[in-house]
Amino acid sequence: MTNNATAAADAVRVADLHVQRGARKVLHGLDFAVPRGIVCGLLGPSGCGKTTLIRALVGVQANVTGTATVLGERAGSAGLRHRVGYVTQRPAVYADLTVGENLGYFADVLRVDRAQIPRVLADVDLADRTDQVVSTMSGGQQARVSLASALLGEPELLVLDEPTVGLDPVLRRELWRLFHRLAAGGATLLVSSHVMDEAARCDRLLLMREGRLVADDTPAALLERTSTTDIEDAFLALAGLGESGRAEVTA
Repeated sequence: MTNNATAAADAVRVADLHVQRGARKVLHGLDFAVPRGIVCGLLGPSGCGKTTLIRALVGVQANVTGTATVLGERAGSAGLRHRVGYVTQRPAVYADLTVGENLGYFADVLRVDRAQIPRVLADVDLADRTDQVVSTMSGGQQARVSLASALLGEPELLVLDEPTVGLDPVLRRELWRLFHRLAAGGATLLVSSHVMDEAARCDRLLLMREGRLVADDTPAALLERTSTTDIEDAFLALAGLGESGRAEVTA
């Protein structure tokens, strides 16, 4: 059994985690730990259970069994509300308010100084958009407003569900640089994606398929273990898939 000291040493620790949705089991007994101060990628095809796992870690998923410990506390505990930043796939901002009004509102909710707003907007390359109404922005820009709101208060853990979807390559690169700067400053980031070429940007990878964890290791170790040269091929090998994407049949 994991003791409290060990659980607190990791940003996230999961043991025998299951999620049932109606008659369908979505997560099948996951076990893993995410050390503090790293960028951990959660990768896998759409529908493999990444978002369900993320929802379980932030405490908003129903029908969860097993253990999920976040920053030394039970996932979803009240004490984590100001320690965890969560960015959903869809922008969680108010379309009829300006960027600045959104950030001001979230700063007040989190009880943090509004003086942080220029910093977080600069971090997501929206410093010149303070007075723009969110409904007039592109989907990628709205996603960045959501990310800026999650950065308020300098959370210890950032859980980001597909944060780079719809962004141009230059901005994607800048955001990954930001993620690593945050990790270097002591934060932990769990970043989900279905784009395998983002795997090389992570310190550690959790690879999922059909609600199961098929790998938990560094990118370099996964490549060495599978004798492959890119993460997509490593994933296919670890998941028992051929180049066609269908499961290989062995005698």
